[in-house]
Amino acid sequence: LLLVLVYEVHVYTGDKPGAETDANVYINLIGTRGDAGKRKLHRSKNSNIKFRHGQMDIFCIKAVSLGDLEKVLISHDGASPGNGWFLDKIVIKHEEGKEAQEVVFPCNRWLDEYQDDGKTERELTANSKSFVHVITWRVQVKTDGDSPEPQDCNRTLVIYGSQGKSDELLLSPQTPGYVCFLPRATDEFIVETGDLGDVYKIRVSCDEVPGFEGWHLKSFHLEELHTKQKLNFDCKCWLSLNREDKELVKEFPAVKEDQKTLPVYKYVVSVHIGDRWGAETFANVYITLYGKRGDTGVRKLHTSLAKGRKFQRNKVDSFSVEAVSLSSLQKLVIGHDGEGYGAGMYLKMVTVKESQDSDKEWVFPLWNWLDTHLGLCETVCEIVTVGRRLTSSPKLPKINTKPSGLWIMDITGSDLSNEEDPICLSFIFYGSQSHKKLPLQVTGKAIQIKEELADIGSIYKVQVTGPQSELKQPWHLDLLHMKHTGTKEEMYLAFDCWFNPNEDKCVELPALYADQEPLPVVEYAIHLHTGDLKKADATGAAYICIQGEKGDSGKRWLNSRNSLITFSRGQVDVFKLKAVYLGKLNQVIVGFKNEWFLEKIVIKEVLYPFSAHVFVHNDWINKRSKKDFVEVTIPLKETSMTSILIKDFDTKSRGRWQMWMHCTQTPEDVPDIQVIVFGRKGKSPAQKVQNLNDNPFLLTVGDIGDIMKISFVLSGPCLGRGIKLHKLQLKDLDTKEELGFHSEVQCLFGENGSETVTELAAVRPDEPPLREVLYSISVWTGTLPASGTDADVFITVFGDRGDSCKRRLRHSNFEKGQVCISEMRAVDLGQLSKVLVEHHDVGYGAGWYLDQIVIHESGKTDGQYAFLCQQWLDSGVGDAQMKRMLK
Repeated sequence: LLLVLVYEVHVYTGDKPGAETDANVYINLIGTRGDAGKRKLHRSKNSNIKFRHGQMDIFCIKAVSLGDLEKVLISHDGASPGNGWFLDKIVIKHEEGKEAQEVVFPCNRWLDEYQDDGKTERELTANSKSFVHVITWRVQVKTDGDSPEPQDCNRTLVIYGSQGKSDELLLSPQTPGYVCFLPRATDEFIVETGDLGDVYKIRVSCDEVPGFEGWHLKSFHLEELHTKQKLNFDCKCWLSLNREDKELVKEFPAVKEDQKTLPVYKYVVSVHIGDRWGAETFANVYITLYGKRGDTGVRKLHTSLAKGRKFQRNKVDSFSVEAVSLSSLQKLVIGHDGEGYGAGMYLKMVTVKESQDSDKEWVFPLWNWLDTHLGLCETVCEIVTVGRRLTSSPKLPKINTKPSGLWIMDITGSDLSNEEDPICLSFIFYGSQSHKKLPLQVTGKAIQIKEELADIGSIYKVQVTGPQSELKQPWHLDLLHMKHTGTKEEMYLAFDCWFNPNEDKCVELPALYADQEPLPVVEYAIHLHTGDLKKADATGAAYICIQGEKGDSGKRWLNSRNSLITFSRGQVDVFKLKAVYLGKLNQVIVGFKNEWFLEKIVIKEVLYPFSAHVFVHNDWINKRSKKDFVEVTIPLKETSMTSILIKDFDTKSRGRWQMWMHCTQTPEDVPDIQVIVFGRKGKSPAQKVQNLNDNPFLLTVGDIGDIMKISFVLSGPCLGRGIKLHKLQLKDLDTKEELGFHSEVQCLFGENGSETVTELAAVRPDEPPLREVLYSISVWTGTLPASGTDADVFITVFGDRGDSCKRRLRHSNFEKGQVCISEMRAVDLGQLSKVLVEHHDVGYGAGWYLDQIVIHESGKTDGQYAFLCQQWLDSGVGDAQMKRMLK
């Protein structure tokens, strides 16, 4: 008999724009003993929504042992545009006997009728298998006596060791129906991991589920079943959002008799939002910190230590992230889930300190958008630290002596055991007045130097170039620690880069001062245009130096100094270099060792506000020169700027949008609500709102151009109170464009439910939303006998940005010779052009003689629009019309 095995299929969706799919995905596993048959990948074990951008999903497939896995057949049924899928890879894990196997099937291609080769099915071949040494642990968990009765909530464990960390291990009962985590209970679980080495911490987390009262955790006890090694973790804490810590994730260090227990820090993570229109976000933001000793796992940034709404424009929000000491921080990953309106955010930087009282903080600058259609066109990014700075400027005694410019500098790097000769590097300090070059000979892991730098002014960046000597092995520069003997200013610049044999390196970092924003590190894309002339192409060694108002980039080789580069006739070659922001560029210096016709150089800043700088040469380099290297200086010709970089949509929209609405305070009998979408070229037909509980439904709007606003119209009688709107989002099924909607009033149909129309402006990344306007409407009833009416009067106002939809005027008595004033809240209609006025009553006393309607913006005296009528709206008088269009 062949064994029935459980194959754990890890599916990695790529991180390209539009990589996700809503299609059904099918898989067939093929091994040396046959195949598993075509299976639909139903439910992801670790995600509510499958196959999202950059996501890994886990599925379990039971099958008779297939022997050695050789191939995977993967496909999906999504034929329409926008259903394409970019698959990164599939990893399949299973155990057979005592060996755990992990087989990787790389893909890194689209399954999309409209991209790549148009195929939606691919056969993937296995990389070589790897065998994992499995460690089995007995986990004992003690719950405290005052813990609430357990609720349906997943609790997971991650174990960290010197050689890595485990997957998230779900703590679920081995016996179906058994209830774990009762007050005063001790529960036992068996879990398996790879070889983690020396275990130093665990992380325990609970899912965020509505109504979860919390869990009072007493202790964790781990026993490795093979070696009998025992580890204790003293917990004694709550995992709850309702208590003081407001945390559902906790970390605990291993308590060992022979070793000092690692400290637990409450890291203070500060998120600095930029001063740009639309920089703020209402999305949920998540962060993971990485240090030399592990990571924190993904943490949601729940409660800001600063007052007011989180993540608002030009605001700094600080959050507490409790974790076992990570040692020196190296990088972080930050992202948001795109929930809420205006989900994209412009992030200046993140700073992290070990505790509230810490006097130093790590700096992680970004200066870019986290947005599906702006800047990086990503909602998640990794930021590497540029170093540490003081949290506040040193307080100095007020003495009128000018401080000296003496700095003490400690340079640390990797060991130099096999190098006979010192490594020769140049450190160049750029200041507000000039710069200074220091040639240094590095002779060991750490060297200290003292240097007077007063004459260069305030330092704003440090550049390191080299090596100027032969290297036998790569050498790593870790850190430059600078401390000023006079002002006590201090900074740690984390260069964290390798200098390799036969390579010319130039790296730079901004200076880090306590009360100043560091200059951003910018990626410059250099487009070299070779002329379309005879013999214009060339092969040789080349370098470039960009100069701007904030110094220069240093000499950057486009290849290593000893290797050659070929520029072909009429071609454009692109190179990228990172440099501390140079300000406004003014010239470039190009050095070349041969004959070459250089037409022009275009340098693009891959940072906001995306600009292109053009340097025109249109001449030969080295045509008649006898020099080895010829250097030419090319001044700036022109600069073009685009205020915002927006992703182009590959596919054309067919006007089919998915709509999500999440509302509370909805009446038991859900009212009939119609939705109308307004675009630059027209408006959609009215369609029924299918649900208000965050389940997506289809909205067909047609070709109406860019969406500007959305209107909700109540068909039946007025409600007793307004419906609270928490989220409104639209996603184009073809282009994947997403829109949020902005409302100053977060209630549909007014707080008291007395209105029949609510309008919301679309939030676009490239322009501010249309503002909300309160219109004052004065209705003048005529002075003829029986001019007044008791009928309900309705009005629709038209402008060059659409119409207001049909509104009932609040006044119910329009008496002879009177002026009745009503107010109407609407998204800005622009220049008003006409008004449709109507009533529906017939019979005696219903007729109405309307003189005119005057409309202006409330609170403003200018800009009045008068619409003359001077006619009856009466079924028994004149033309018997009860509806009139006034212009």
